[in-house]
Amino acid sequence: MKKAAFYTLGCKVNQYETEAMEELFSANGYELCPFTEKADVYIINTCSVTNMSDRKSRQIIRRAKKTNPNAIIAVTGCYAQTAPDEVLKIDGVNLVIGNQDKKDIVSRVEELSSGDKNNDVLDIMNAHEFEDLKITKYTDRTRAFIKIQDGCSQFCSYCIIPYARGPVRSRPEHEIIDEIHSLIKNGFTEIILVGIHVASYGKDLGNTSLEQLLLEIDKIDGIRRTRLSSIEPMTLDAEFVRKISGCSKLCPHFHISLQSGCDETLRRMNRHYTTAQYKEVVDGLRKAFPDVAITTDIMVGFAGETDEEFNQTVQFVKEIEFSGAHIFQYSQRRGTPAAKRPNQVSPQIKEKRSAEIIAITKKSEQKFHEGFLGRTMEVLFEQTAKDGFWEGKTPNYITVYVKSSEDLQGQYRNVKLLKADSGIVYGELEV
Repeated sequence: MKKAAFYTLGCKVNQYETEAMEELFSANGYELCPFTEKADVYIINTCSVTNMSDRKSRQIIRRAKKTNPNAIIAVTGCYAQTAPDEVLKIDGVNLVIGNQDKKDIVSRVEELSSGDKNNDVLDIMNAHEFEDLKITKYTDRTRAFIKIQDGCSQFCSYCIIPYARGPVRSRPEHEIIDEIHSLIKNGFTEIILVGIHVASYGKDLGNTSLEQLLLEIDKIDGIRRTRLSSIEPMTLDAEFVRKISGCSKLCPHFHISLQSGCDETLRRMNRHYTTAQYKEVVDGLRKAFPDVAITTDIMVGFAGETDEEFNQTVQFVKEIEFSGAHIFQYSQRRGTPAAKRPNQVSPQIKEKRSAEIIAITKKSEQKFHEGFLGRTMEVLFEQTAKDGFWEGKTPNYITVYVKSSEDLQGQYRNVKLLKADSGIVYGELEV
């Protein structure tokens, strides 16, 4: 039996798609093995959100070649889509397939002869239908990801993703509901809706929307928790929040990308909102959802970001008091408008600004966690952690550790929260 090994870089959408491709290979008689082992076929699902992502993708490709010089190596994902010729030149790569036709990857691999180097990447901007690539088997997890859409049409000036993923394509609502029922049969009670631009769900279909989907999911028996992945702020206007505030299963956690707390920087980023509008969204969510967690992404060192602009971001981040944040440094992406801008910020300044914002958001995260100490909250336990602890999540996405000799995986248990330390809240099971 031939062996296939997979490596995934990047976002939850990539992870979902890799699992779907693993199923395809397994269904066609391949044995799945760890990427570190000798395999007949290696599939690398790449990311291209930063230059570091591209570099990491190249390293993984070379690692596969070293593990088995005679293996077939197929590269897919965003780096493959945006730089197929560059990827194909890497020693050992036989197939580059991009972000379309992943459902056909088994046949494409099996058509290859030794020494072939095929560029099968299509123009993603011509993609207008959601690719039917789904998961039917679910193991070793307590939470399940469901891909509901692909593509992005926002064209932020720094971002390569619209060019890597193409225009918005939404998955038909009935297919999502069908997958949820399959998940329930497999024992899952928490789902996370993921996509490249989740906020755009349904806009290309015309007969549904993100809020309608959430309302429909809320009616399904067997689901206890629904989560949203990252969402754009202007989706969360007063009308949207009013509609979804009655969803009893929707977790009070919203990851709302900020990127910058300076209006001028946001304008250059082509972000389509102001800091005042962003704050209005946050205030509305905090009013509508008790105990809500607001997390975010913040970029430092964007092209032309001055000390004054950065200081405005600092003040805004302090004002919002995020419960968690992903801080990253701007990376010039070839083919994006921002890459050509003058006054690029030096790596040294980016590093300093990153450290400052991280310190601020860690402080607000600690404050958020301390606000729940002494309370009892429901935790869904997912896996073991260090030193006999079990790890789980509250509805508002607080990571909780509890020491227990019981097997808690997949269980919902009430936990009294006792101590907050470095992004983790420690507690004890309530009897």
